[in-house]
Amino acid sequence: MRTLLHPARFRHDQGVLDLACQTDTRRFHAGVGSLDLLRALRNSRQCQRPLALNLHWPAGDVGAEYLHSLTQEIQLIGCQLGGRQPVDHFHLRGTTPAFAQVQQLMAQLHERFNFLDHDRGDYCVDLDPGHTDWATMGLLREQGFNHASIGVPDANREGPLCQARYQDPAPIESLVDAARTFGFRSVNIDLGYGHAWQTPASIELKLASLIALEPDRLQVFDYAHAPVRYQSQQPQAFSSEADKSAMRRICFQLLAAAGYHYIGLGQFARADDDLKQAQERGRLSRNCEGFTLHGYCDHIGFGVGAISQIDTLCAQNTADAREYREQLGNGQLATCRGWFRETSDPVRLHVAERLACDLELDVQAVERRYGLVFARYFAYLWPLLEALHRDGLIELSPTFIWLLPAGLPQVDGICALFERAVLATPVSANDEVIDT
Repeated sequence: MRTLLHPARFRHDQGVLDLACQTDTRRFHAGVGSLDLLRALRNSRQCQRPLALNLHWPAGDVGAEYLHSLTQEIQLIGCQLGGRQPVDHFHLRGTTPAFAQVQQLMAQLHERFNFLDHDRGDYCVDLDPGHTDWATMGLLREQGFNHASIGVPDANREGPLCQARYQDPAPIESLVDAARTFGFRSVNIDLGYGHAWQTPASIELKLASLIALEPDRLQVFDYAHAPVRYQSQQPQAFSSEADKSAMRRICFQLLAAAGYHYIGLGQFARADDDLKQAQERGRLSRNCEGFTLHGYCDHIGFGVGAISQIDTLCAQNTADAREYREQLGNGQLATCRGWFRETSDPVRLHVAERLACDLELDVQAVERRYGLVFARYFAYLWPLLEALHRDGLIELSPTFIWLLPAGLPQVDGICALFERAVLATPVSANDEVIDT
């Protein structure tokens, strides 16, 4: 008798998505390399598709060598693309570089790529409150950035003084005020939980202070599965699973009470935010960097460990800084692995993406698009869907699937069920569904 996980009890690590980069890197393999990326870049140029650029700046003092390598990568990739392809989206991810470095990077990018003028593009920068002030915010705005993502600093060590600094709202409040003053279109705040010294009470207090600042979006994440830009700050010890579950539950309760809507992948947004509006209109997409308003673009990643998604290709740079530097120094792209989406089951990928992005699924539309009977195609999954329905997490009918309010905190795990190849076998009457 085969045992299946009870769908009402998803752990964070059950989902197929790796929250460090929002894509299923377990599918990546070394059979994809720089030649595949070059061919994809040339195809992008021929089709003149719009671009979304993501540049990763790692934590720590990376110095001039990393900036030089980035410049080489920008030149190598830029010469493969067309000068008329618009850059609809740009995100400077990770630790905020010194402003002089930002200027050099932006000069190189503008030389090679067609950035939009008159504030028509969506250009975002990750901010560290400990190294960003009002003057820098004004200078970043002059460089064309119009979206800001602020990371809540870690206390890094235990003790009353460090925790007092962690709870101090002033540094983040100052950046939010600066972003509003200089005309940034949206502000996101990232909050991690799961440090050994954190408690449900301390998270509740911190989150309440952030909600009072009225950011457009809030991203909450478990430090055990931190996004790439926070992995260097991961704690040596984590809080208990019970405390982490309580912290996550508090986040959902407080944010919902404050009028924030859960999008998925730890992302909450106000009702008037672009992400929520796109979800309501069925225009939200999910790609290698998470939810995006620019799913129609080819996504190009620059930097150590960066991921590109061009048409059906996903390709990742090496995460080894020395290897990254040497590859580019030899005039070669730093691609080390990847995968082609077309080699996977397109039905499962489409269903998982639409359910994740829309929080509902038009079953009949899927049947028309792929010429199949949904209940028969997903026969192996139907008992789990019925169990989710009985638990009040989803509404299930032959024509539609809806995520109910109780199921929203589990949306990532529910969507992952459709993507898991390991479940692609019929479920028999002898299978048992159990709690874990």
